[in-house]
Amino acid sequence: MTAEPLEEEYFRWLYSQVGSTTRRAHWNLLRQLHQKEFVWVVANDDNRLEDGRDLRNDFVLETDADPTPEWLDEGCSMLEMLIGLTKRLEFETGMPGREWFWILMENLGIQDCVDGTNYSHQDVDNVLDDVIWRTYGEDGKGGLFPLRYPEEDQRYVEIWYQLSAYLQENGG
Repeated sequence: MTAEPLEEEYFRWLYSQVGSTTRRAHWNLLRQLHQKEFVWVVANDDNRLEDGRDLRNDFVLETDADPTPEWLDEGCSMLEMLIGLTKRLEFETGMPGREWFWILMENLGIQDCVDGTNYSHQDVDNVLDDVIWRTYGEDGKGGLFPLRYPEEDQRYVEIWYQLSAYLQENGG
């Protein structure tokens, strides 16, 4: 019996952080999120990249995996960034990160992209590009943290401050 490749084992571990524990309802969606690299274009969003990459250390500690230094230093996927962000949200609010993850998916409009349904992978890719390249609305609609009453154009606000404004506006 051969060992599962590290990247596949890691993806399964990432899925377990936010996916259904009873069935793989969003396996393909989360796989697509993991295949899309997160690129930061606003100052300090590199912190979100590092939060995502830090998950690899958690994975290694939990599973005794033996990754190469190159694997640990690879870019950050959207899935990693989002899970890292939900861990921050969990710390800030006390609400489980798994719940925050699906709120973010709902904010992006992709929560219903369930395996076995006829959703468009291109549409999901377009949504992810909107988040990465900040082509969503000034109020954050189409992004992770839409606001009803934004004080500034959210396309130029680092993710952490978008998160803070969202929590403030939504009583978090």
